Amino acid sequence: MATKTQRTAAEFVPDSRSLDRLRSAALGCQGCDLYRDATQTVFGDGPAPAKVMMLGEQPGDREDVAGEPFVGPAGRLLDRALEEAGVDRSQVYVTNAVKHFKFVRAERGKQRIHKKPSRGEIVACRPWLVAELEAVQPSVVVLLGATAASSLMGPSFRVTAHRGELLPAPEEFSGRPERVLATVHPSSVLRAPDRDEAFAALVKDLRAVPDVM
Repeated sequence: MATKTQRTAAEFVPDSRSLDRLRSAALGCQGCDLYRDATQTVFGDGPAPAKVMMLGEQPGDREDVAGEPFVGPAGRLLDRALEEAGVDRSQVYVTNAVKHFKFVRAERGKQRIHKKPSRGEIVACRPWLVAELEAVQPSVVVLLGATAASSLMGPSFRVTAHRGELLPAPEEFSGRPERVLATVHPSSVLRAPDRDEAFAALVKDLRAVPDVM
């Protein structure tokens, strides 16, 4: 019996490494079903080339409405952490492994509650990430949480085992990026029992970034 081929974003990715072209094409992506309920595609933002790429999980409620990545509370916390770690924010490109907001409706009210992307959705969106990496050519990619790490490094990679380590990037990217750094997603800091401690640990991880910029 024939195996069903999984849908991916590959057919929607143009043969171009212009971020403007990629961003425009991504608006029409139907590589998985998440586009049906999300307000819009939320593509990456920042310079190209860039020394650093910050890779998160997916856009949140604020990002879905605004159409821009990392503009909510977690994004503001990340900006503060980068500043304290000595990372020049103007040299950072920010994006997510999954470009559409996945959510469930609250039982009461209109609140949209974040839901973690499935492995299939992560794989489906990966062609956009590969195109972004080729366009941005970062020296280092910071993996913000498990979904980001899984998207770039594979499902067996564990952030807890490699947090704060500068590791070689997968060979498929031919030296760009040269390194990856795994840490937590800034949203986890906002949920932490001791936010100050969690924030300090994130800043400590990010202090390795200037060494490869």
